[in-house]
Amino acid sequence: MNYFELFDIPVAPKVDQSTLTKKYFELQRKNHPDFFSDALETEKELIIKISADINKAYTTFKDDQKTLEYFLTLNGIIEPDEKYKLPDDFLMEMMDFNEELSEMTPDQAKEKVKHLELTIYNEVGDLIENYNVETCKSSTSSLKLYYYKKKYLNRILDRLED
Repeated sequence: MNYFELFDIPVAPKVDQSTLTKKYFELQRKNHPDFFSDALETEKELIIKISADINKAYTTFKDDQKTLEYFLTLNGIIEPDEKYKLPDDFLMEMMDFNEELSEMTPDQAKEKVKHLELTIYNEVGDLIENYNVETCKSSTSSLKLYYYKKKYLNRILDRLED
C-alpha cells in the first residue's frame, strides 16, 4: 500500500497539512467501518483494513520526520534499520554538545537542540519545501544525511524528556 496513492497526493518529502486533513476526512467518510454494518463479513474485513491503512498513513503524514522517512524508504534511499554512518565532523560536534549538556538546564538544552535542528534543516529546507522529481534525484544524499542527523537530534531530545 502506497500512502501517497491512497491519499492521492504528490510523492514528496513533506505533505501539505491542510490537503492531508481534507483527504483524510474524505477517505474516512467513504471507508469508515460504521457505514458498512450491513455488509458481508468479507467486505467488512476489507473496509476495516482500508480504514486502518488510512489511519496509519494519516499518522505518518502528520509527523514531518515520519513523512520524510516514509518518502526516503519508498524511494529506496534508506532501508529499515540501516546502519548509516554520520560524518565525523557532525559526530564531533555532537560529542562536544553532549559534554555541554551537563552544564545546561533542560530548557537550555532543548533550545540548543532546536537551534541545531534549524541549522541542519536550512541546508535542505528549500529542497523539502519545493520538491520536484528532477531536482531531488541529484539531492537524495542530502535528504538522507538530513534525515539521519535529525534522527540523532531527536534521540537527544528524547533523552532530555526522561
